Amino acid sequence: MIVDLSGLTFADPSLMIDLACLAQRLRARGVTLWLAHPQPNIRTLIETVGLHRLPAVRIDGGVKPALT
Repeated sequence: MIVDLSGLTFADPSLMIDLACLAQRLRARGVTLWLAHPQPNIRTLIETVGLHRLPAVRIDGGVKPALT
């Protein structure tokens, strides 16, 4: 599942908790959560709380993942 964060300019830790819960549910179904195009401040928050370290979470580095 791709979540486009390109328009998100503010987020707090409660959003990170929601995304972590979503990632856990998706992982149970064998699906990866792609966080696409986060603004630098949002990417910093993702990395600070460790969301990017969850097994089913990937941060898009600027190239959209191929959908197969």
